[in-house]
Amino acid sequence: FQAEYQVIRGKRAIIKELNQTAGQVDAVYLGSDPDREGEAIAWHIAEEIESQGKPIHRVLFHELTKKAIHEALTHPKILNRSLFEAQQSRRILDRLVGYLISPLLWKKVKPGLSAGRVQSVALRLICEREREIQRFEPEEFWSITARLSTSLNKPDDSRLAGEQRPAEVFEARLWRCQNHKCKVTNEEQALSIVESLRSSAFQVAKVERKTQRRNPVPPFITSTLQQDAARKLRYTAKRTMSIAQQLYEGVDVGKEGAVGLITYMRTDSTRLSDESIEAVRGFIEKTWGKPFLPGNKPNFFKNRKNVQDAHEAIRPSDVLRTPEAVARFLSKEQLALYTLIWKRFVACQMAPALIDQTTVDVKAGSLAPGGTDSKVVAGGPYSLRATGSVVKFPGFMVLYEETRENGEEGKEAEGFLPELVENQMVSLLHVVPKQHFTQPPARFSEASLIRELEERGIGRPSTYASILSTIVDKEYVSQDKQRLSPTELGFIVNDLLVDHFPNVVNPEFTAKMEEDLDGIEVGQQSYLRVLDEFYRQFAVTLEAAKANMRNLKSIGLVTSLECPKCGRHLHIRWSRNGPFASCSGYPECDFASDYERDEKGRIRLLTNALEAEPCDKCGRDMVLKRGRYGSFLACSGYPECKNTRPLPGSDAKPAASSRPQTTDVKCDKCGGNFLVKQSRFGIPFLACENYPKCKNARPVSTGISCPAKDCDGELIERATKKGRRFYGCSRYPACRSAYWDEPVKGPCPQCGSPTMLQKVSKRTGAKLVCPNPDCKYQHSMEQPSDVAQVDAP
Repeated sequence: FQAEYQVIRGKRAIIKELNQTAGQVDAVYLGSDPDREGEAIAWHIAEEIESQGKPIHRVLFHELTKKAIHEALTHPKILNRSLFEAQQSRRILDRLVGYLISPLLWKKVKPGLSAGRVQSVALRLICEREREIQRFEPEEFWSITARLSTSLNKPDDSRLAGEQRPAEVFEARLWRCQNHKCKVTNEEQALSIVESLRSSAFQVAKVERKTQRRNPVPPFITSTLQQDAARKLRYTAKRTMSIAQQLYEGVDVGKEGAVGLITYMRTDSTRLSDESIEAVRGFIEKTWGKPFLPGNKPNFFKNRKNVQDAHEAIRPSDVLRTPEAVARFLSKEQLALYTLIWKRFVACQMAPALIDQTTVDVKAGSLAPGGTDSKVVAGGPYSLRATGSVVKFPGFMVLYEETRENGEEGKEAEGFLPELVENQMVSLLHVVPKQHFTQPPARFSEASLIRELEERGIGRPSTYASILSTIVDKEYVSQDKQRLSPTELGFIVNDLLVDHFPNVVNPEFTAKMEEDLDGIEVGQQSYLRVLDEFYRQFAVTLEAAKANMRNLKSIGLVTSLECPKCGRHLHIRWSRNGPFASCSGYPECDFASDYERDEKGRIRLLTNALEAEPCDKCGRDMVLKRGRYGSFLACSGYPECKNTRPLPGSDAKPAASSRPQTTDVKCDKCGGNFLVKQSRFGIPFLACENYPKCKNARPVSTGISCPAKDCDGELIERATKKGRRFYGCSRYPACRSAYWDEPVKGPCPQCGSPTMLQKVSKRTGAKLVCPNPDCKYQHSMEQPSDVAQVDAP
């Protein structure tokens, strides 16, 4: 494992220039990045120029400012051999895995595939999560919420329930039945409880108030920056690191010239320099006052286990360079990321937030005897709970709030509760039962996958961006609404690697390798011994895989499906356009079909779902084909007839009949009738019947006006280059209005916009929203029957 290095073709002149320059100076100072890769660069340069016999020094700085560079030059160091060997051993190990397994995948599956020490483990985690989702069986459960009032007047006595003053009304959810945690699993049980509650009296059993202290989060390290940028800014890890690199390398900020705005962005430590802490405490006191400082001592944060701690946390190089002060010098993306880093750094040295939390337990049952003055519920069978919280002191939250996985900032106020005391009677306004189903585990997002890899000790923060980029670029994983799901290719490659290289893609084994590599970095392990131990076992596994790995190009993967033509098993094979199912009896049986998987991962042949359709041009049968944009129908008479159609029932949503429909609209170029046809993505359009002599075409009118101000265009259906459907103005490019959501004809009741948008999400359901950015009107489209509401008598 002694590495041999060669000068890259065409770069010999640079080596010569370095040598010439080194020969003209008294000493050489190497100031490459302060990490493993930077140390390797410095080491290689030192080896090339050592013949000049000049002293060679290593200088380390974590921010590109005049003060930091001066400090580094004043206190130079020597080259770190352990750090260089750590980089070299990682590089060799990654090549052993990638360069030896990848060609095997080219031979057995298709050219251009890759495997990697960390990327293949990341792919395995995504595939295992997807299969966990496929195995998931939802379970029904019901929640029961009572709307209660401190006013004991019945709604029909004085005022309706909807007219109660907000300060009097609160909601409580059923949580205990007969002193046990309540689990309502069906509608019959829910309605029975509702009927019982309708005839019950309600009394406050317990009021608990406490103040919760919420501490600020640590400053960013590489992985947490990538996660927060993904959640708040929707940036990929690769994009985040690219922008951070720009901020670190320097931006021209006017009179000061080019200045590095942040410290080094590849770090696993939350440590901060004493100077930066002193500066930020002074800024906090001046801006918000002394109460927003965390006492006399600054906040310190404990690092994770096995961190290198070579660099500070990611922070602004000067806290006085506020986002507002540098905004005019930065691009929109640079400003967004800098603001995130600046706020997180300042917030980490602020005082904790104080939140007043109130929990109220309400028991429901029959009134105890004793007249109107002793309104005590005797042995109430049901207990309901209401919670509310109010921010008492915002602390660091005036500047920064953490984001949840869905990108929303945490809302500390859960809801206002009226003043309540124990034994107080309250009245029921109405009670609402609602059906729910348990949800499967969520697919990984980039942020949650990075967190999972980091918690398992797999890979290092500096590599996460390239790993995620690779598995997407290789089409192992697709992204939809910020979520990662394995493609068919991803599943197949993962299964092959798990079967034949179980250690290489084992998360625990990979984490142990990371510990050994970190040991090399601190001088506790020999890099030759670590590489030798790995390769001895890997070489045996590799030879076995070469002999035993199934060739998907010729043999394929066996499925449980029978060939509809001859009854033999179907195999999954791979072509240049992707996977397909074909008969194991080939060439005796030539059956082949595209396929898809249902939500449980079961294979469904698309051929079986098709009815024989004749070609509308020549009358021959249409057959199923697969191209770069998915499945489609093509004439069996090809190449004499080149007719194609979108696949009925596909995501393209073609018309019920795929035959072009004649319209009464006349072509303005030749006078022929227009036909309704469909694009390869299933988007309808008008084309002249005299094609190919006349190639006139136009979009199909939707009759829905463009909502842009002073625009007389209409919204028409279009598709992006990758086939995603959207609605854009017919006046493009004069009007660039475009929407992903489906437009609905009808004015906004608030601002009068001629068009509304139908927005659908799993969390909020379907709703109509106004496209006018200055109007916030929205209206739920949920049917009233979705939530049963039972009023109190």
